[in-house]
Amino acid sequence: MVITQSIGDLKLSLGGVLPGVQIAYVAHGRLNADGTNAVLVTHGYTSGPSMLSLGHHTAEGSWAPLLGPGKVLDTERYFILCSNMLGSSFGSTGPNTLNPATGRPWGPDFPRITLSDIVAAQHRLLHALGGRHLHAVVGPSYGGMQALQWGLDHPEMVRALGGIVSGLYSPPGLDGASARAKYADHPDWHGGWHYEHPGLRERLFEQRQQPLRHYGLERLYEDRDLDPQERQRRFDDACRFWADRFDPNSMAVLADAASGFDARPRLAEIRARTLLMVCSTDAIFPPDEHTRRLVQAMPGPGRYSVLDSPYGHMAPGVELPRLEPELRWLMEETLVASAG
Repeated sequence: MVITQSIGDLKLSLGGVLPGVQIAYVAHGRLNADGTNAVLVTHGYTSGPSMLSLGHHTAEGSWAPLLGPGKVLDTERYFILCSNMLGSSFGSTGPNTLNPATGRPWGPDFPRITLSDIVAAQHRLLHALGGRHLHAVVGPSYGGMQALQWGLDHPEMVRALGGIVSGLYSPPGLDGASARAKYADHPDWHGGWHYEHPGLRERLFEQRQQPLRHYGLERLYEDRDLDPQERQRRFDDACRFWADRFDPNSMAVLADAASGFDARPRLAEIRARTLLMVCSTDAIFPPDEHTRRLVQAMPGPGRYSVLDSPYGHMAPGVELPRLEPELRWLMEETLVASAG
């Protein structure tokens, strides 16, 4: 169940204040008395806070099989929190929410934010819920960059950081201008003021199909021995589910937020246990020997792992059994270290 929490006005790192910020989240398990057993699961670029929920369509696939008693995301030991990013479209303050100054959606007037602002909103949410420390921050793709930003902005609060099929810096081509250009020629775009013009949804549906094919969703359905008609139905449903809910203005806002991210010059500041996993066939965060050396030279325990998989950028939501050993290293070893 998605819940919305008010975190008040948020001062932005590039200037200005975003008023009356709301952050949507899903939580599992219980926070302990001293607020130190929280695990923040950070979602990808165009997904949302329900990535731990069965049957929910996200670009990475569902992490629900990792959640539960005795599992990697152990709900008997940890308070598992997954919040919608600031600027996203699934319940948190973003371009599709109302600007209190105008009474209409923020739209293209939504202020420019950074990954530090996204983390600041998560930090405020955690404190509002009673959390004082994070056992781990972990997520796929864009979520991995958020995890590293946590290690830079709040090093004293985090024991472990996990980026799954992610990287130390923003991939080339991820910027707001490129995101907006995908819709500029559509008659219902109106410079981003598309909210009263539903025709843009079909463009979103069509544009969703290409990355999901590229990420390997069709191959996944084939590997599950679904007949062609059922494969097509599920594929279309996943694309339509997203197209009916996601605001293309959020795509631009989040692309801009990530465009300046580069943790490499500051890795020496990160003391947390760190896992960075890449996929052998991922074109967005491909395996890189220099990145391996940087991770292994970090002050805290660092592990760089290459997942050999045909699923490319979709591997974090498909290869769950093969993620588990590395995720258990991230989670369990920090628990042992903290207990000692």
